Amino acid sequence: MPIGPARMPLMDHLGELRRRLTIIVVSLVITAVVLYNATPVLIDFIMNPIREALPHGSKLTILTVLGGFTIRFKVAVFFGAIVCSPIIIWEVMAFFLPALKKNERKWVIPTVAAMVVLFYLGMAFCYLIIQNAAVGWMIDQSRDFANIVANAEDYINIMMLLEIGFGIAFQLPLAIFYLSVLHLVPYKTFRAQWRYIYVGLMVLSAVVTPDASPVTMVLMFAALIGLYEVALAIARYVLVARDGKESLKWTREEYQEHKYEEEMSKL
Repeated sequence: MPIGPARMPLMDHLGELRRRLTIIVVSLVITAVVLYNATPVLIDFIMNPIREALPHGSKLTILTVLGGFTIRFKVAVFFGAIVCSPIIIWEVMAFFLPALKKNERKWVIPTVAAMVVLFYLGMAFCYLIIQNAAVGWMIDQSRDFANIVANAEDYINIMMLLEIGFGIAFQLPLAIFYLSVLHLVPYKTFRAQWRYIYVGLMVLSAVVTPDASPVTMVLMFAALIGLYEVALAIARYVLVARDGKESLKWTREEYQEHKYEEEMSKL
């Protein structure tokens, strides 16, 4: 897909933004329309991880006349967004691409690929590990004093929100990697302030998870810590390979000074 020039009048920038938003919307609409007829199968797929947690013999219940259409529409758009996520991420990145320098543009395609993989990985982690434990815990809170009605819209909404929350949360390693490699936040700061960062990750886990389940929060917190440490390990490898072991201790100013000296030596 074509990349616009770095310098354009304001109206041309707005036209470029409109063009890319149109591509996203059209792709999403077409995909959702195609998937609409398959929504019963997709709903069954969404519910599979939590069937054991539901009361024995429970079936999803629709409480309104338009409930069925509303649910199928939401599910079609949800899976359409999943299928179109590479297009969506690319179009967003490509809009900002002209502002990058030539040596920075080489990172765009690997970044887009990493964002897509991490998004899918987060959703898979949620689907395989989180949903059954989280929903099971929430349902258990009601068993002793209430009859549980499996409201289809409620259950499917929480499943989709969990998936989206984990998909977004799993973008954390990419942010950590670039902050460290570009020395926007020095590597040594990430290592020295790990206690505060862990607390921040715990708060993030509580904010991102759409339910009030401590099970969900703890599992997300554990996943984010693992991703954080992996991202720092990769950043360390890149920094040492690119600038030497001393770069792990550089501040932002020292990194800029090093880049300046490197550019001057080439002249």
